[in-house]
Amino acid sequence: MSTRLHGRRSEPDAGHVDAAAVLDGTLTDLDWTVLPPESRVFRFPAPSGELAAMAVGEHAHPRVVLVPGATGSKEDFVLLAPLLADAGYLVESFDLAGQYESASAGPGAGEPFRYDLFVADLIAFLSNGSSPAHVLGYSFAGIVAEIALAERPDLFASLALLGAPPQPGQVFRRVRWIGPLSWLIPAHGIASLLIWGLLSNRNHVPPGRLALVRRRFDHTVRRSVDDIVGLMKRSPDLRGLLLRSPIPMLVAVGEHDLWPTALHRDFANRIGADLRVYRTGHSPCETTPHQLARDMVALYQGWL
Repeated sequence: MSTRLHGRRSEPDAGHVDAAAVLDGTLTDLDWTVLPPESRVFRFPAPSGELAAMAVGEHAHPRVVLVPGATGSKEDFVLLAPLLADAGYLVESFDLAGQYESASAGPGAGEPFRYDLFVADLIAFLSNGSSPAHVLGYSFAGIVAEIALAERPDLFASLALLGAPPQPGQVFRRVRWIGPLSWLIPAHGIASLLIWGLLSNRNHVPPGRLALVRRRFDHTVRRSVDDIVGLMKRSPDLRGLLLRSPIPMLVAVGEHDLWPTALHRDFANRIGADLRVYRTGHSPCETTPHQLARDMVALYQGWL
């Protein structure tokens, strides 16, 4: 496989305001528990069990698969998915095993949630439709998507990593709010801090968004969150493989992400990806969806 040339890097420019940024600035709160009216909901029979899924757009169009992270769900993409569908894509997403409406899916009794479980589910989902597909992995799901690409490169047309951990190994070591303490705190403790921060609204999200965040924890299997945090303490190093992959890649992050922008920039350089940085936090799909959609379409069409 050939090595891609490094693409352009893009970070906030104080002297430039584009149309997508203007549109993002007009966004107001909404009922995040409701999927887009044009979406189709279905249950996907994955290796781990039935996964709650949605689709937006025409089946004949090129396929995009958006994968949410830990404590997340397909609802994280209620603003992004219609924008991509309007741009001419079939957009699909699903809740990870153990999360929200896929809470019943997971490993056997007494078995932990492992990388191979999440990867097998993603590979099965990608295989159950037109491929190769454009894939976005959000946060923890970025790691899952990287592993799936290593195992089944034929299923990927491109890879976008949204707020994904930029370093392998113990990924929490440079997280802004926990840093060095993450070496000492067990996975259950880090998961407890994460959940407390979300439920107490330390991120200051609006009421509609907070309602979804709290509702999800009424369903999500707590053990799945603990196990995912444990997996993130031992993330594989796939940077060399990603650099050798011929597919286009995008690293998309907020300038106030969990990890410093410098780490994301270094990661993008190491894997030969384009970098896009938005004036937001860990969730550009929620807060800057027009800018993210623009850059994803540019990735798909070779404009980056």
